[in-house]
Amino acid sequence: MSRKFLAGLALASSLLGLAGCGDRPGERALTGGAIGAGAGAIIGGATGLGAGTGALIGGGVGAATGAATNRNQLNLGNAP
Repeated sequence: MSRKFLAGLALASSLLGLAGCGDRPGERALTGGAIGAGAGAIIGGATGLGAGTGALIGGGVGAATGAATNRNQLNLGNAP
């Protein structure tokens, strides 16, 4: 595997963990979509899929993940 791909995959994995930021499902979907789009563009560009296609896929996955979680499922060290 190429070094670019592994770096992009590591970045996407860590950013996807932040997809649940926010108190309401809409906020989490929005932040998850934005983070996923950025990570998807990086991975898409590194793998030859294309940055636009990667951003669309990553944005969709990030938004779905953010909307499907609640603030109690992801504890990022914030006090309730």
